[in-house]
Amino acid sequence: MNDLLLHNRTFDELAIGESASLVRTAGQLDIDLFAAVSGDVNPAHTDASFASTDMFGHIVVHGMWTGALISALLGTRLPGPGTIYLDQDLQFRRPVTPGDTITATVTVKEKRPDKRIVLLDTRCTNQKGDIVLLGTATVIAPSAPIVWHPTLQPEVTVRRHDRYEAFIREARNHTALRTAVVHPCSPDVIQAVFEARDEGLLDPVLIGPEAKIRAAAEAAQVSLAGITIEAVAHSHAAAARAVELGSAGKVAALMKGSLHTDEMLSAVVASGSGLRTGRRISHVYAMDVPAYSKPLIVTDAAVNISPTLAQKRDICQNAIDLLHVLGVEQPRVAVLAAVETVNPAMPTTLDAAALTVMAARGQISGALVDGPLAFDNAISLAAATTKGVHSPVAGQADILLVPDLEAGNMLAKQLVYFAGADAAGLIVGARLPVILTSRADSLRVRLASVALARLVAESSMGDLLQS
Repeated sequence: MNDLLLHNRTFDELAIGESASLVRTAGQLDIDLFAAVSGDVNPAHTDASFASTDMFGHIVVHGMWTGALISALLGTRLPGPGTIYLDQDLQFRRPVTPGDTITATVTVKEKRPDKRIVLLDTRCTNQKGDIVLLGTATVIAPSAPIVWHPTLQPEVTVRRHDRYEAFIREARNHTALRTAVVHPCSPDVIQAVFEARDEGLLDPVLIGPEAKIRAAAEAAQVSLAGITIEAVAHSHAAAARAVELGSAGKVAALMKGSLHTDEMLSAVVASGSGLRTGRRISHVYAMDVPAYSKPLIVTDAAVNISPTLAQKRDICQNAIDLLHVLGVEQPRVAVLAAVETVNPAMPTTLDAAALTVMAARGQISGALVDGPLAFDNAISLAAATTKGVHSPVAGQADILLVPDLEAGNMLAKQLVYFAGADAAGLIVGARLPVILTSRADSLRVRLASVALARLVAESSMGDLLQS
């Protein structure tokens, strides 16, 4: 018979003392997957700092993970397919530590012919032979033989979203960011503001039509007690007032509410606004891509539609300065194009080559810049090696400088929807950071956007952007 097929043992075939076993090694992935599926995020299983103070002094594997091994044995081996699980008692004798090799065994100990009921001894032992689980399973054994092609075991990975944790934690060490929230006239914007405030990251000044702001707060079921409201007639006036407050130093950041991005940014860059610098403003997505080993900046995906070479220089420098704020001393910038060679018929490759030379000659500072690089070469060293691309940036990019807004927007959204990435948005290049959030953003993303602004406002980046 084909050993890859699942075979059962019928009630009549089962013999007292008959047993089956399987062996599994408990790893971090087992803990993560069990926590994700069950919702059991008890810090004794998931947080090494907490577990160090617990009775065992270290992380332990969920007890029911070993119980699941028993279930697997009963359903696939003994009695196998067709078995109906009725009852199980479990005694957890010892903790299972990540790295332990567990042998699960079920043994037939009693048969009750009237209803095909079978009782099985169930136990799990570790690599030392110590019993970690004991119990008894009660099942209805199958009445007829079954041979079945097993379903392919799914390939599962855990998507970790922890790239933001360090800078959110650092932002919490500073005072809350005094922020002008422009036209916050929808419940989702109000909710985002209060989430950031409750985390100690944001000190909001709400600017807009007061009746609409209060209606939005009522719909969001939050109290505006103690919140400063600057009443103005409409969204255009709200943007203008926010810029006035920023220019006067009364707020340290702006946050987009229920108005179009271009309406707010027009006020920021208007002549005489007091917030313009010598640089072009640009948008950055600080991305947490689970499949990538570090935070990744995508720029520009929201402001500059078809930037010139000079504007790309500013976009690049803005992103570099942001990563300096986040503690990356020499970011690696990949200037993206469709190919990794310079082609006169593709202007994007010419811009990429020019930016590389500009960085080499100090016109772009504080980073390694290389291009043109195709996306695969920028983020995969294996792809770069296969194509013979020799670059200090290839496979290690911290910043992806895209050719234009359309490419950047599509790239960022593909990473979000296909790769499960988070994307925290911020406008840089003005004298104050401008926070951009979306209704589709998770709480984690909204907090990350505010935390980025907090660190930018606190750092020397303000001086850099005034140059």
